[in-house]
Order: sequence, then C-alpha cells, then structure tokens
Amino acid sequence: MPLLENGVSLKPYNTFGVEAGAEWFARIHTREELEAVLADPRVQNMPRLVLGGGSNLLFTRDFEGLVVKIDLAGFELLDDNGDARLVRVGAGENWHATVGRLLDSGLPGLENLALIPGQVGAAPIQNIGAYGVELAERFHSLDAWDTELRTVQTLGAEACRFGYRDSVFKHEPGRHIILSVTLALPRHWTPVAGYADVAHELRARDIDRPAAREIYDAVIAIRRRKLPDPAVIGNAGSFFKNPVVTREQRNELIGRVPSLVNYDIGGGRFKLAAGWLIEACGLKGAVRGRTGVYERQALVLVNRGDASGAEILALASEVQDAVRARFGIELEPEPTVL
Repeated sequence: MPLLENGVSLKPYNTFGVEAGAEWFARIHTREELEAVLADPRVQNMPRLVLGGGSNLLFTRDFEGLVVKIDLAGFELLDDNGDARLVRVGAGENWHATVGRLLDSGLPGLENLALIPGQVGAAPIQNIGAYGVELAERFHSLDAWDTELRTVQTLGAEACRFGYRDSVFKHEPGRHIILSVTLALPRHWTPVAGYADVAHELRARDIDRPAAREIYDAVIAIRRRKLPDPAVIGNAGSFFKNPVVTREQRNELIGRVPSLVNYDIGGGRFKLAAGWLIEACGLKGAVRGRTGVYERQALVLVNRGDASGAEILALASEVQDAVRARFGIELEPEPTVL
C-alpha cells in the first residue's frame, strides 16, 4: 500500500462516526515515514491535519489537504528521576490500554484517567483530566517533530504551557507533531479518591483504603455507566468544557440558583458542572433528528445514526444558546470542529 493515499473516507477514523473525506491520507508508523510524507511535493503546501484516535474531532466537511494518521508505537521504561518513574510511550498507543499496562507493570498514577478514549499523543494537546487528576501532574516531557524547524524537539512541561484542557499545541496548531510522551509517575504513590463520584463508588464497594487497581476499576465502572461506547453509538465523550468562573460570578449564580453544582479550584475560581447546566435547561435526553443529548450524561452529544457533522454542530449551538440564555454562561466545546 502506498504511503500516501488519495480520496480516503474518514468515517472509520472519528468516534462520532460522521462521513467526511480526506483529499490525501497517510498512516505513519515511524519518524522516517513522517519526514517522507511531509517532504512529498504533492502535499507540501497543503493544509494538514494530524489525527490520533479521532475521539476529539467533529468533521462538518471534507478535509481538503493532508490527513496524517499517527500510529507510532512504543513503551519504554527509562531511568528513574528523583521521586518520579519515567516511561516513554509512543504517540500512537491507545491511552486506556497504556494506563492498564502501566498498572500491570507496577506503575500507578494514571488510574483516575482510565477509559479516556484516544491515543497517547493527543493527551498533552488536550491536557486530559478526570476525577481529580490532570495529565500535567504526571508529565515529564514529549518529543515532537517541529514542522517549522524540521527537526525533533523535546518539550518539557513549561514549554507545553498546560492549562485547563489547554496547551501550547492548541495555540500553535499544526506546528508540532507529537511522536512520543514521557510520563512521570510517582514513586511514592498516594490515592486520589476525593472526587465525589469516585468516593461514592468506593464506598459502595466498601473500600476505605483503595489501591490503584481499585480506583482504576471504580473509574471504569463510573464512565461505563455515564458514557456511551463509541463503537455502539457515535460520540466524542464530553462535548463541552466545565466553565470556570470567579467567586463573584459563582455567588451571583447561587443567589439565583441555590442548587448550582460547583467546585472550588483555588485562587478565587470555581468550576461549574457543565452537564448540570445543560440538564437544568431541560436538554438531557433531547433528540433532534439523527442527533441527541445522551440520556445518561448531558455533556455528551451523540450520533444516533448517520448524522452529519453539521447536524451535531447545530445541536451543540442549541445547547450553548440555552445555557447562555438561562445562566449567562458560555459553554466552550472540547472537540476540535472542522
């Protein structure tokens, strides 16, 4: 099979399962293949999209350019670094499988991030987080191909400029193609089990002092109850970020809506539960043609059968309008919309 293919359907490569086409498409297994594709004169001056697991994308049209599908493998234990144990993982490795493999290797620290869809290379871009842990807390560095300098660069946490579901890669789109991620896992592990859902699940299992594997199992159980399997019904997980507001904004909202679900994240800032906001607008379980808001978790928009990206985007806009009208809060999508 040629490295570069023309006119490829992207439906198998996005978890929403929407139809879109790529003018040019390449699957990359090595850095050498990446360099060869980027140097090919047929695609050198074209728009470019780097694709991992396709779990954080919504296609609303064909992509007129080059789609680079990253399939770089690798799992390597490195020398210890002080209080951290370092593991380099290829950008094309499945994230959830990597979390499980680390636990099997006696390397806890990512169990709260179990069952997050996608590949390892996408994790720093989004600075993925769940149930009290963010990737930035377990991150050492990454290697990336710099498309401007045409060389491999190693970026530490400071250079990645991590924020809430944010990183430098979102602000310099297309410049860096992540090849591998080096994780820093705590040598002296302690459980992160204070998040309400996790704490409740552990109590239900009569677990007072959870081991890493027990937190992993609890998180998987929670996510499976709340979130649909993309193999069964198309979705991209949580479609909206939890908005962050000031103390003054939070107090004003509670004055109007005392039941508002919110979390103190320090520095006078509070995170609001976007799913609760959507549900309060009466949209949980709403169906709009071939799309809908998932009946078990209002943060999730679903493709109920051959919906187009434009239909899903229209539903997202309806949700945003409703939350803005009732609460004065802007919901920001998590997936990249193309």
